[in-house]
Amino acid sequence: MAKGLMMTYTLWAVGGVLGLHHLYLGRDSHALLWMLTLGGFGVGWAREFFRIPAYVSEANSVANRKRPRDDVQPPAGPTRFAGQVCVGIYFGTAALIGLNSLSFFYVIVLPLSVVAGVHLVSSVGSQTSDLWKTLPACLLTSLIFYGSRLSPLPISVVATVTATQNRKFKRPQPPGPLCPRLFRLSLVLLAFSAPLGYSIFHNTTATLYYISDCVASILDMFWFLPWLRGVLEYFLLLPYRILCLLTGGIGYTEEAWRKILDILLQERSERERLALKVLSLNEEATQEEITLRYRELVKIWHPDHNLHQPLEAQKMFIKIQEAYETLSHRRKPRRNG
Repeated sequence: MAKGLMMTYTLWAVGGVLGLHHLYLGRDSHALLWMLTLGGFGVGWAREFFRIPAYVSEANSVANRKRPRDDVQPPAGPTRFAGQVCVGIYFGTAALIGLNSLSFFYVIVLPLSVVAGVHLVSSVGSQTSDLWKTLPACLLTSLIFYGSRLSPLPISVVATVTATQNRKFKRPQPPGPLCPRLFRLSLVLLAFSAPLGYSIFHNTTATLYYISDCVASILDMFWFLPWLRGVLEYFLLLPYRILCLLTGGIGYTEEAWRKILDILLQERSERERLALKVLSLNEEATQEEITLRYRELVKIWHPDHNLHQPLEAQKMFIKIQEAYETLSHRRKPRRNG
């Protein structure tokens, strides 16, 4: 069935940021990307106004398109390259927020998340990339930058370069029935949003602090260019400013912001106090003392060392892990002498 240009533009205008027009054209990878990034953070959706005729023409010619030779590479473009880097960082940051408590996070979860974002952008349109060549590069880079808050950036760059070098054309085939396609897209959306939603609703304070630390780390990279730092800070706070405008300026005053900050700090302090109690440390404990005590308690309460009381050992082991995660970002000065 031929796809209509006017119908595509209508879907683009009504639900373009959710990828409805791409779903209509059978471009499921592009539709999924738009669903997860709200239209490529809005920029990609606006840019598509001029590209929709080409998308419609491509969708109507799928059945007659010849299979490309395996040794022919599609052209590399700066837009796709930039999109791969940005979406890779976006997926990695979402994983850092929702899944960073996993013990094997930096070894497996983070590189898998970044490579998923990069590969999704690589698979938009008529081309894709070799996932099994991109994944090892991500795993190796993740080990090199193990534990760094900014690790999604180098992992995403390496993954994008590798994916670009191994790009190839897809085999042309018409889209299948709509229901199975929607089912697959729903599963991917659930897999992406469930950990992030759980973290946001059940660990709101820690999430806000982590986002704040990430933003501060990014801004600190531009200390030598104060004007550029100011521009970046303005755009990073732009969603908050828009929210304030939509709500009539509620919460935009300095006094209200201080109240919110005081609440967050109070809750954070309480969490740290309980964490110190679990580790049997005082308020003046340094990061080195926290790490040392954590390692000692982990050895003592590891379930493998407490076979006579496995349930109690497992509960205590989890408490110790959570306490260490809470205290891992404390900024206590190192003691002298």
